[in-house]
Amino acid sequence: MSNLEDQLKNPVWYSLNETHNKYLIAYEGVQFYDQEVCTFGSFFDEANTLGASRHYVESTDSFFFVSENKTPIIDESKIVLEKKIEGCQMVLNQLPEIKISEDITLLGREHMDEIYNLIWLVMPGYYRRRTFEMGNYYGIFKEGKLVAVTGQRLQTDLFIEISAVVTHPDYTRKGLAKQLIAYTTNQILKVNKKPILHTNKGNLAIPLYEKLGFELTRDMNWWSYRKIGS
Repeated sequence: MSNLEDQLKNPVWYSLNETHNKYLIAYEGVQFYDQEVCTFGSFFDEANTLGASRHYVESTDSFFFVSENKTPIIDESKIVLEKKIEGCQMVLNQLPEIKISEDITLLGREHMDEIYNLIWLVMPGYYRRRTFEMGNYYGIFKEGKLVAVTGQRLQTDLFIEISAVVTHPDYTRKGLAKQLIAYTTNQILKVNKKPILHTNKGNLAIPLYEKLGFELTRDMNWWSYRKIGS
């Protein structure tokens, strides 16, 4: 069995091996999510990404390879690199005492469209409607409207990733994201797993994550690809 440190070096791979195995699409030593749920791919040997990515783009117009320090190989006649997102991984050291004053709701399938619309309003590109299936989502409502959300994405028997930390532009600077992250972190700790998150380098939210007890641990890069002609 793999240990936590090994899993955190390749979190997409191990999520698909364990908790999210039902979403696994495997080609020639490369593992992808079912594109209706998530378009992340993972590998250990970048030589395998050439053929595997050719297969995967038959079912999706775009996807990401996620890797700490390796560069995928692609067929440039079929696939174009749109951008490399230089990211980083943060792992919880110790959660400080945070007062939760907002009513936080465990979101259900009936909220799927609201979650999707809010995330795409603020942070388009990653989230698909069925991404909701990857873990629990929590939200804050104001006047019957979902205005802030936090979700769980990649996960194994050892860790759960906090993701989709989004607040509607009309409700920022009110501490909603801080309370949601703290609440979600506590839910992860209750099931004896390590809370982690990923963000891009230089994100203005990193100081907030650090105040909530998260520490930068390693690079984790997202290579964004698009099928030529799409």
